[in-house]
Amino acid sequence: MFDFIATGQQVIATEQAALDTLKPYINQNFAQACQLILQATGRVVVMGMGKSGHIGNKIAATLASTGTPAFFVHPAEASHGDLGMITANDVVIAISNSGEAHEILSILPVIKRLHIKLISMTANGQSSLAQCADVSLEIGKSVEACPLGLAPTSSTTATLVLGDALAVALLAARGFTAEDFALSHPGGALGRKLLLRVSDLMHKGDTIPIVQESTLIKDALLEISKKGLGMTAVVNHTGQLTGIYTDGDLRRTLDLELNIRTTPIVQVMSKNPKTIRPQLLAAEAVALMEEKKINGVIVVDDNHQPVGALNMHDLLKAGVV
Repeated sequence: MFDFIATGQQVIATEQAALDTLKPYINQNFAQACQLILQATGRVVVMGMGKSGHIGNKIAATLASTGTPAFFVHPAEASHGDLGMITANDVVIAISNSGEAHEILSILPVIKRLHIKLISMTANGQSSLAQCADVSLEIGKSVEACPLGLAPTSSTTATLVLGDALAVALLAARGFTAEDFALSHPGGALGRKLLLRVSDLMHKGDTIPIVQESTLIKDALLEISKKGLGMTAVVNHTGQLTGIYTDGDLRRTLDLELNIRTTPIVQVMSKNPKTIRPQLLAAEAVALMEEKKINGVIVVDDNHQPVGALNMHDLLKAGVV
């Protein structure tokens, strides 16, 4: 029986060795490439053929999502009109393991004529592409994990890691923050956590459960049932929040054997409840609820009047939790 496990482990060991080979090439040339990109007023344009193109696509996407505007251009399409997407203010990163990819070499005269800065990523610092580049980045000569030595494996892994190193170094140099990252990922979980505010999720207007201090418990229960949030805000005659009444408070009320048809809610409500402001992040509402072990919170304005209501289900539905 073929030993799949041993083969898989050997592939990992071979590619790890390729990364060890890469380490010495994170040198002054690498720093120059970072400076070149930082100083550019345009975008980073990544190019590559075949497997190098797939890696280039990923590098461009990583750069773009971490504060360095970037996109991928297919070299074959570039020579048929897509070169018009590149401006003199851009920086081109050209990827070719051999450094001799014909499709890339054929467009180098145009790139140089337009005085576009060129960074090469190759395994051969003496290749045609590397010699034409303003900055040459090498991945080193690594052994491919493919037993035939043909399928790009170790070399593409090393190239991808080199691209990640560029992106992260640039991210750190720009002072790129988690909030910045969220702005380019509004549809992802991080975007939801960092961009959604309490005002985006809270129940507003007539959907807010509110009763007066003089409201009888039975009527407060009807309000809770009608609004479906498992709680109601309690306000005084000026509309300011003075308490909250929840399902948990109801259980305690029943233990007291009070008459819910004659007892006003002010006698059994939880006074001075925790509140939150609408402009705060939804993630802060999660933190408050978890810290205080509560499932809902009333949102108040500067006058301490209820303007919204929020419960844990709302946060779960929005993907904030």
